[in-house]
Amino acid sequence: MGKSYKEITPELKDFILGQKIFFVATATSSSRINISPKGLDTLRILSPQKLLWLNLTGSGNETAAHLQVDGRITLMFCSFEGAPLILRLYGKGKAIHPWEKRWEELIGRFPSLPGSRQIIEMSVDLVSTSCGFGVPLFQFMGNREELIRWSNKKGEKGIRKYWLEKNAKSIDGLPTEFSQPPESLTCHFPNHSQP
Repeated sequence: MGKSYKEITPELKDFILGQKIFFVATATSSSRINISPKGLDTLRILSPQKLLWLNLTGSGNETAAHLQVDGRITLMFCSFEGAPLILRLYGKGKAIHPWEKRWEELIGRFPSLPGSRQIIEMSVDLVSTSCGFGVPLFQFMGNREELIRWSNKKGEKGIRKYWLEKNAKSIDGLPTEFSQPPESLTCHFPNHSQP
């Protein structure tokens, strides 16, 4: 029932880009395992073994903290409509921040979303699929707008303060890049944004 691939095939790319939600899992050898749901128009496939996603400001910063230590990362996509399928991407990831030169090279690939805090760059070394027969059917009703409204209400100064207060350490106390940000901490904050 399951299959393994060395890279993202054209058919699997179409499946990935058709999903409205995906899940990100990371951990270090001693930390708790973190799983985060991701949505909005934030995923880009650059090649059969390389992808990016725009990581927006959230309650925690586990993914970035884990990637600094370990780098291992898994993305999972499920078919909630149509033919059943589960797809997992395994590989290594790196967090790129708004003050890094590479950010400017990549951010133009995404829509302007307030509070964008990292671009995660992933190198894929294994792709696996499984049947998905046990995954329930759901109907997509639309993207939530709360995160965009919250970020706009916080504003650039408020988002930077939030990063320092809430995103500087993981729940296990692992530091992130926000624990010692450069003096010119940059927050990607466009004037007008739509979810």
